[in-house]
Amino acid sequence: MNKVAIIGVGHSKFGNRTDVNLSELAFESIRESLNDANITQKDIDFVGVGTAGGWYEESLPAIVINEYAGLTPKGVVRVESACATGSAAVRECFTSIASGLSDIAIAIGVEKMTEVDISTAIEMIGRAGSYLWEFENYGVTFPAYYAMYANAHMQKFGTTEEQLGLVSVKAHKYGAMNPLAQFQKEVDLNSILNSYVISWPLRLYNSCPVSDGSSAVILASEKIANQLTKDPIWIKGIGVASDSANLSRRPDYLGIQSTVKAANDAYSMSKTSPKNFDVACVHDCFSIAEIMAYEDLGFCKKGEGGKLIQENQTYIGGSIPVNVDGGLKAKGHPIGATGTSMIVEITKQLRNECGKRQVPIKNGLGLVHNVGGTGHSCYVTVLGVDK
Repeated sequence: MNKVAIIGVGHSKFGNRTDVNLSELAFESIRESLNDANITQKDIDFVGVGTAGGWYEESLPAIVINEYAGLTPKGVVRVESACATGSAAVRECFTSIASGLSDIAIAIGVEKMTEVDISTAIEMIGRAGSYLWEFENYGVTFPAYYAMYANAHMQKFGTTEEQLGLVSVKAHKYGAMNPLAQFQKEVDLNSILNSYVISWPLRLYNSCPVSDGSSAVILASEKIANQLTKDPIWIKGIGVASDSANLSRRPDYLGIQSTVKAANDAYSMSKTSPKNFDVACVHDCFSIAEIMAYEDLGFCKKGEGGKLIQENQTYIGGSIPVNVDGGLKAKGHPIGATGTSMIVEITKQLRNECGKRQVPIKNGLGLVHNVGGTGHSCYVTVLGVDK
């Protein structure tokens, strides 16, 4: 299997992007990634477009984006894995290069979720699980799904509303430092704990927003990467796993088993372990999701995720800085663009390009954790400065 490196990344502003259509939004990050890699459209062999879709005007977006970006007649595929769609696009491009079918590929994540009203968006996201069983019969939406996890975690381990709130405090602290984030204002714990309840114990400030945005990652084979850049970032491992669509078939609501499986596979492939990472981006669609990710990824023992955030261990300067770009909570969560956005962030961290948000890089390793739905799928990607 060929080694695969990241040679270029691009990222649009996240938020309510009424100033552009879908293709224009995608091209913002495509153009930046091409410039970053110092290549042109003609150098691309394969295109992976990640978008969940259904929010915007295009029902078949991959070809439209491909043409607008000047990538036609290159081969293109559209992929979808709920909120893990961006990471799925990266994996498609990774496997294309690792297998020898391509030399250079671009993974594009894009979403325009604000094209529909908020009630419609909530319903569409709520359909991402087992529609006939959960949504149609019981009306469960995603805040309620994650509220079940939060309640179970609080009952079993004593996790508190304050600890959930501290996750959001951290997200907004770093979002305020990120010019591409949807929310660029710090929020104190008192404001979070007094925000209105969405689905108890999850409040407004425990929840990610509906977002528009795009991000792009250009990957290349070892030979090409070494020709084009002096500082490629290598994909050392990718783990992928899935779980039941119906949450009633899960053994408990204390963690996400697809995360555990995907992480173990990624650690095995990359020959590393949780203690080796300098920085991580984890899936924090709701604040309980970040706390569970600490535990499921092995950053702490089960039940100690609340303690980890309370002790500031996931801040810059702590044992494992997490989501120092603002995370899904403050940076935003345009579903198709989230996984690629995380990979953009970790790539820039490993290249020491994040300014006042820069994490000290000692081991040269970063982790990306991207969950689809409530653990219906999960992708864990290990990036490194060395092969």
